[in-house]
Amino acid sequence: MSKKCTPTFASLVQEFFTDHMVQQRALSACTVASYRDTFVLLLRFAEKQMGKSSISLQVTDITAKFLVSFLDHLECERHNSVRSRNIRLAAIRSFMKFAARRDLNNLGVIEQALAVPMKRFDRRLVGFLTREQMHAVMDIPTDTWVGQRDRLLLTLMFNTGARVSEIIGVRLVDVVLGPTSSIRLQGKGRKQRSLPLWKSTVKLLREWLTANPQLLSDSPLMPGRHGMLMTRANVAQRLRLAVEAATVKYPELSKISVSPHIIRHSTAMSLLQSGADPCEIALWLGHESPSTTHMYIEADLAMKERALARLKAPEVKTTRYRPPKALMQFLQTL
Repeated sequence: MSKKCTPTFASLVQEFFTDHMVQQRALSACTVASYRDTFVLLLRFAEKQMGKSSISLQVTDITAKFLVSFLDHLECERHNSVRSRNIRLAAIRSFMKFAARRDLNNLGVIEQALAVPMKRFDRRLVGFLTREQMHAVMDIPTDTWVGQRDRLLLTLMFNTGARVSEIIGVRLVDVVLGPTSSIRLQGKGRKQRSLPLWKSTVKLLREWLTANPQLLSDSPLMPGRHGMLMTRANVAQRLRLAVEAATVKYPELSKISVSPHIIRHSTAMSLLQSGADPCEIALWLGHESPSTTHMYIEADLAMKERALARLKAPEVKTTRYRPPKALMQFLQTL
């Protein structure tokens, strides 16, 4: 009986992406793209460090020492955050677990690579904008097509707390206008959720659809200039311009790094301060677990001040220390 050949690194990577990720697990295109970027960076680093091309690289080359060097390269030379470093490591771990079931001859090397730990990092308080600041950011002139789209874009983001990938993926068929208007979002893990809309948002939507009768049911609701889906970079750019305009009214915005995800945090904080239950906020934002919403409670200083007001301060009278007479007599005799 002939001995089965050891699979090459290249063949394992191809099988991992085509058969395992796409066919068997049916992962989203965003997840596949994230894993792809990780392996592109890994292969480029291997070629630079070991002088091996992607074809000649073997599983035995992905040692624990090499993997640590790659992760250090991401942090020190590419200036990636610890969170990004851990995301890259998670992608490589997933592949190594896949390779362990198909390359038993190199199981020892694979297990050592899998032992490389995730790195702990400080969790900062979430940043957010107040309701007044958000209204100033959304107050974009609608006398142009781009201005009308941008105002609708930012209003929908604040109304729904949607992620960038969710909001740019909205199509006309996902919008329901009627007695109870709503929008359907495609979240992480292909989970859909439907959220109600403010009357002001519905008004902007009706005006937008009236001005764009060419939009079909499968068309992007807020396309780019060429009718295609907006990109993350495009949304970030339009938001930056809106924040610059709002800085005239709120100068403190110039000191805040306002990203599209900050709007999502602002929605959560607005819901929390309005008295919404953390479980309701988790459902609204599409969180996997309500525990994720606790970070907004930690950042809400006003809620903590109200809690402190309910806690009665101890009534302690400050008295002056008077030493006993025996001690005074002892000191005076010295």
